[in-house]
Amino acid sequence: MNEEVEASLLVIVLDTNPGQRLVRERTHILTQCLESVIAFANSHLMLKSTNKLAVLACHTRSTEFLFPPPSACGTQVAMLRQQDGQYELFTHVEKTIRQNLQQLVIRDARSGPIGSVCESLLAGALAMALCYIHRLEQELSAGRKMNSRILVVTGSADSASQYMSYMNVFFTAQKQNVTLDVCSLDRDMGLLQQGCDITGGLYLRIPQLQGLLQYLLHVIQWVFLPEPTIRKQLVLPPPVKVDYRAACFCHRELIDIGYVCSVCLSIFCKFSPICTTCHTVFKTPGPLPTKSKKKKIKLS
Repeated sequence: MNEEVEASLLVIVLDTNPGQRLVRERTHILTQCLESVIAFANSHLMLKSTNKLAVLACHTRSTEFLFPPPSACGTQVAMLRQQDGQYELFTHVEKTIRQNLQQLVIRDARSGPIGSVCESLLAGALAMALCYIHRLEQELSAGRKMNSRILVVTGSADSASQYMSYMNVFFTAQKQNVTLDVCSLDRDMGLLQQGCDITGGLYLRIPQLQGLLQYLLHVIQWVFLPEPTIRKQLVLPPPVKVDYRAACFCHRELIDIGYVCSVCLSIFCKFSPICTTCHTVFKTPGPLPTKSKKKKIKLS
């Protein structure tokens, strides 16, 4: 297949949740991450003229497209005029992302406090990214091919309450041949590690917060910019040990050993005679049967 008919779609999911510990302690971190993401996005577009880009902001109440804007998804948008000799497309990407993110933050501030629960809706953002990828693939003309992947940049912790949504997204991405990459800024995320391992993507955690901007620019450009087909020829960081623990459906906590419903495969940390998911009734487990000892016959 000719190179000019092959396109590469990159969907970046940026976690903009103000409740992240990293953002609360260092308010300028989000600005540095945005600078790195914009530089990385422009580098992706610069590699090939047929490359495509989408950027989503994952917030506490919603997930929205920063680029292309929702009103322009799938349509041709007028380019902004260049400034200081910058390429028009780069100017358009930077201005659009900054303006839409600013509007999102303002709307969230006007909505009032979010309360004690401030989880990032990462599972929903990944589902939106997969839907966008599927729609663009359906719009491709005959003979064209598009390689799609998703990059998540987040500093949030694991959310066991979104376990089922995560699993549905991971296996859907695997079926659609979509690679999931994750750049964790704060702590290890076991569920997203599973997603990277299932889809054949890369998981990387930033080890030091000092010089975060320089590290992000170096790591994102070197590790996440090459496409999955090229990564086999590069020397990349060694794979991390994946934590494949599942979250129970009753308390939404990661467990090592639990009970699994034989009908709907729901997982519970304690035995329940009735499955709360499919309402199947089970028998109460009794004591394990013990083998009776054979009496020895005495020979007279």
